[in-house]
Amino acid sequence: MEHAPAIATALAEVGPRLKRLRTQRGVTLAALAEATGISKSTLSRLEAGQRRPSLELLLPIAQAHQVPLDELVGAPEVGDPRVRLTPRASNGRTVVPLTRQPGPLQAWKSIIPADQNEPDPCTHEGYEWLYVLSGRLRLIVADHDLIMEPGEAAEFDTRLPHWFGPAGDQPVEVLNLFGRQGERIHLRAAPRSRRPATRADQA
Repeated sequence: MEHAPAIATALAEVGPRLKRLRTQRGVTLAALAEATGISKSTLSRLEAGQRRPSLELLLPIAQAHQVPLDELVGAPEVGDPRVRLTPRASNGRTVVPLTRQPGPLQAWKSIIPADQNEPDPCTHEGYEWLYVLSGRLRLIVADHDLIMEPGEAAEFDTRLPHWFGPAGDQPVEVLNLFGRQGERIHLRAAPRSRRPATRADQA
């Protein structure tokens, strides 16, 4: 039983970890109880370390928070810690999913070849944020037609006609975040024609 102290320590840390996760997300005990079917008193005792954590309790909590079970119990990494991402083709572009769990926001990296440069605007529900990793990106959103350089970011409502692709004869690499309507990141790319205010403007 040489591992007993380590196991006891891990179990003792489950309660504070559960409370920290819940409070960081702004979830009340009442809301968590409704989402999991576990009573408020049981959840409170679990967070205080007065109730032994079990799979019957932890699984519904992990599902409600949309986190892996090992994140709740603080399980150590096992085996190769590298995350092996699997690229896939989508409409002639290479897409690398970065989000490992379902949730309101999804992230992926897009590698768009140079020949994907003909605008073909589309619309759909949601909100998108993108960040240019390499290459030059042409972004069209409604009446805006922007050229973005590496390090620039933009966000837009995907219900507006939009399209993005290479701005020149080189591929472009983009980091994308997409969320349901209302999930916004609040970063905007200013039109490149915008100039700094002068003293005459401020007069």
